[in-house]
Amino acid sequence: MRIRHIYYIIGILLLATGCNNYHPADKESDICPSIFPDYSAVTFPINIAPPNFIIQEEGEAYQTEFGTEGDPALFIVQDDEPTVTIPEKKWKELLTQAAGKDIYFRISILQNKEWVRYADIKNNISSYPIDGYLTYRLLYPGYELWNEMGVYQRDLSSYKETPIVENRNFNKQCVNCHTFNGQSPDDMMMHIRGAQGGTLIQHNGKLEKVNPKAEGFKYGPTYSAWHPSGKYIAFATNEIQQFFHSSGTKAIEVSDLGADLMIYDVENHCSFTDSLVYGDNYMETFPTWTPDGKSLYFTRAQGYQKGMALDSIRYDLCRISFDASTEKMGAPEMVLQASAEQKSISFPCVSPNGKYLMFTLSDYGNFSIWHPESDLYIMDLTTGTTKNLENVNSSDVDSYHTWSSSGHWFVFSSKRMDGLWARPYIAAFNPETGETGKAFLLPQEDPMFYDNYTYTYNRPELIKTAVKNGKEFEKIIQQAAIPSTPKKNH
Repeated sequence: MRIRHIYYIIGILLLATGCNNYHPADKESDICPSIFPDYSAVTFPINIAPPNFIIQEEGEAYQTEFGTEGDPALFIVQDDEPTVTIPEKKWKELLTQAAGKDIYFRISILQNKEWVRYADIKNNISSYPIDGYLTYRLLYPGYELWNEMGVYQRDLSSYKETPIVENRNFNKQCVNCHTFNGQSPDDMMMHIRGAQGGTLIQHNGKLEKVNPKAEGFKYGPTYSAWHPSGKYIAFATNEIQQFFHSSGTKAIEVSDLGADLMIYDVENHCSFTDSLVYGDNYMETFPTWTPDGKSLYFTRAQGYQKGMALDSIRYDLCRISFDASTEKMGAPEMVLQASAEQKSISFPCVSPNGKYLMFTLSDYGNFSIWHPESDLYIMDLTTGTTKNLENVNSSDVDSYHTWSSSGHWFVFSSKRMDGLWARPYIAAFNPETGETGKAFLLPQEDPMFYDNYTYTYNRPELIKTAVKNGKEFEKIIQQAAIPSTPKKNH
């Protein structure tokens, strides 16, 4: 203990030579200071950008020490203002030093002419990196200004955000449902809705604009999932309608009036389906493949009937087998009958190791971003048990979620800050035990960024490397879409 104490004193002396005036504590408090965003008791990836924050305690001056638990502080940030801007180089040095360990934010505040040292804020640094980029669609949270949007990518090791496509460059048409295969931009797609509508697909180094809706299919493709082989994309084909309420807490309701599943052959421009997942008896949507490509999970509700109350539509979790060699599907299986509990499932997503399936649970319907009661749940596919991710969820919308390629992280949308704007949150995940860490808000250079930003983050998707040919996507929108044909023998 004496040796550690000596090292601590030496560290303080060294730090004092590197900052204007190190302030030892006049008194100590056993209370943790409040900070915003709430970066306390969370697990950070080893490659995350500095989590700048605001100290929400009154004072005349502020001092924050950063270090690995049990060691002297590596660096100190001092300011007369409560904003703590963490030097990027020093933060990266701390991440490297603390991989697999706990770190502390040690905050001292000048109050009534005395420096009060608060209890340490402790976080953990995971030795597992998160995928390098986060993609998302930015748009206004309502429906009036949907024509101002784009799909963007954020370097998670810094604050740099770059556009992939912006609809101001193609007559303000709608762009949506960006999807990747294995968190790689080598296989990716997105829809364009409008006069130049079509589906942009990048595969095997080739970028095309196609129309996956073959002759005979009732609805156009919407929600999608890449088969792990990259040869197929499973689509939900939906008739979606918005409903507007004149009173109540939900101004907008979005619902399917019809929905089926189909599979698109990317390489041969053909589409096929099966009566098992196509027809008026049921509405099937939100497909997601298992990592081996042998099973397709999806949600299913009873078919819509005219006059049916929207709050009576509830989706269950189902599964169907798929043989890529014959392109045949098996009989659908009921996996989780949420409707029996007066609940509804949306956005099923299988973990990269195939052991877990995460989904959103709400009271009814499938457009959970408009349902404040929406929460994230996880199912252990080996045991069939499910649980609420209580340490991740909030009292408002917690919805659309995707995994990192390693399965050690996931990102999701939440409206917990104000009930209106969806922001991206990240949480650690243990692929062996299914345990989750506390969710944290995507760091920004200005910690008050989200208070002033008027766009909502839609469909956050992690990718391993950046999309580098966004201009090619915008250029190919001008071309005619390659038509799809019904696949023979189906």
